[in-house]
Amino acid sequence: MAMKIPKSGYGRFMKEGAQHFKGTDEAVQRNIEACTELASQIRSAYGPNGMNKMVINHIEKLFVTNDAATILKELEIQHPAARIIIMATEMQEKQIGDNTNTVVILAAALLEHASNLINMGMTPQEVAAGYEQAAEKALEILPTLVVKEASDLKNMDEVRQYLRSAITSKQYDNEDIIADLVAKACVTTCPANSYNFNVDNIRICKIIGSGVNTSRVMNGMVFKRGAEGEIRSASDARIAVYTCPFDLTQTETKGTVLIENADELVNFSKGEESEVEEQVKAIADNGVKVRIAVVVAAGKFGDLYLHFLNKYKIMAVRLTSKFDLRRLCRTVGAQPQARICAPAVNLLGHCDSVAVQEIGDENVVVFDKNSETGKVATIIIRGSSQSRIDDVERAVDDAVNTYKALCKDGKLLAGAGAVEIELAKEIESYGAKAPGLEQYAIKKFAHALETLPKAIAENAGMPTTETLTKLYAEHVAGHKNAGIDIWKRGKAYRPFSTKKTNNFDLKLILFFPEVMDAVAHNIFDLYAGKRLAIKLATDAAATILKVDQIIMAKQATGGPKTRGPKQQDEDDEGMA
Repeated sequence: MAMKIPKSGYGRFMKEGAQHFKGTDEAVQRNIEACTELASQIRSAYGPNGMNKMVINHIEKLFVTNDAATILKELEIQHPAARIIIMATEMQEKQIGDNTNTVVILAAALLEHASNLINMGMTPQEVAAGYEQAAEKALEILPTLVVKEASDLKNMDEVRQYLRSAITSKQYDNEDIIADLVAKACVTTCPANSYNFNVDNIRICKIIGSGVNTSRVMNGMVFKRGAEGEIRSASDARIAVYTCPFDLTQTETKGTVLIENADELVNFSKGEESEVEEQVKAIADNGVKVRIAVVVAAGKFGDLYLHFLNKYKIMAVRLTSKFDLRRLCRTVGAQPQARICAPAVNLLGHCDSVAVQEIGDENVVVFDKNSETGKVATIIIRGSSQSRIDDVERAVDDAVNTYKALCKDGKLLAGAGAVEIELAKEIESYGAKAPGLEQYAIKKFAHALETLPKAIAENAGMPTTETLTKLYAEHVAGHKNAGIDIWKRGKAYRPFSTKKTNNFDLKLILFFPEVMDAVAHNIFDLYAGKRLAIKLATDAAATILKVDQIIMAKQATGGPKTRGPKQQDEDDEGMA
């Protein structure tokens, strides 16, 4: 019998197929390469001129977007180090709702510069300590760069200015239209204490057709379905809401009815009809019909009930989603009933107009409140394709989350790369005075911050070196709000000789970079968003640098695939 030779190293403890990487070259550099490769794919989607990515997920659904959060979510990246950065972006998305791309680009830039320092002889621990020290200094400097504080969040014009930057990065050229829509919706639903603003009160209804410029805001709710009965509209209406089907209930136990003659059969049918009519008549006579009632139910409407609802001129609307039913009750001020009954007047809702409208080729029921304020507002988004509408929805989502963040903390910073350059300048001078080896890491932190304005300039087709040089010159001169001007682009110049291709002159043209006062042009960044992005990116980079071993157990194979969690609300197309 042959003897088994004992394995050495980690092979003694792990199953066959396990992998193990150790040391700076194998573990740290592998992680850094993975993270920088991830960021290189996302960097081109940064800024107003960011390119779209076409992503097809595991169920073959197509996404065409430049939203980093959506791209990273649908790619389902498995590399453990890259997952750390993705978790940081998920936290940024959850807390602020924007600046996710900033976290990825900054964290990867920090790791890329860390790789150079490690190759020069520094240890990963020293680099991580220097980065953390630089981040603390950056968070100290950041409050001094606040240029404005959003005080009046119920002023449409001001809110529109604050939201434009968040929308421009997702929907360039449509920022004014979308900013108007979101500002109107947010101001309409903002409570007296703006700190209690709820994102769930802004609903979205997506209807294919026409263009983005025909999108509009309704003070109320819009459902993509028609009315059940003949009554198609009601004005100044009282509304009764039921959480049960509007139909005859079935008994829990089976019963038998013995009918001996034709008269008993007629009386049995009449008894059922009269019972239903009494219930509907009680609703109509209870004050509901005073203002042409609307009955909303969570289940199907029975034919017999529908007949009598039409007879008493009561509009019938069916909602299949319990979440939509709750939101409608919040919108109209109704108390939902668990069974069919005639509710008291104080339990009824009220709406100025309930009507079935045709938008494009879609029938929708609109609950519209003709007032300046309301509990819930719905943005109807139009577009030529589903992917286009989905991308506009993401821009709306970012803008609404920006408004929510402003309600919590109204501080604003100068945008267009102005804050990053000012922070880089300050941290560079701080690093020059720092003792010890950490000064090299602190200086590299400043260089990593330059990556963000550099990406904006690069995606806008501007020469990056000249742009950064001009920005630094302005900031050294004391213009702290100087940012990149992607609109003017300066004067064209031709640094290369003219080439002839197919009898046409091909002239390679670049542009002298232009800078502008970002505050004067109403380009703002959220203070809370920028602060959290710097903190999360630094923490992610430091965590990855402190990993010196990667131990991967053998992956389990075979067996049925696990099912994901079922959607809570299949018909819910709004923002959660």
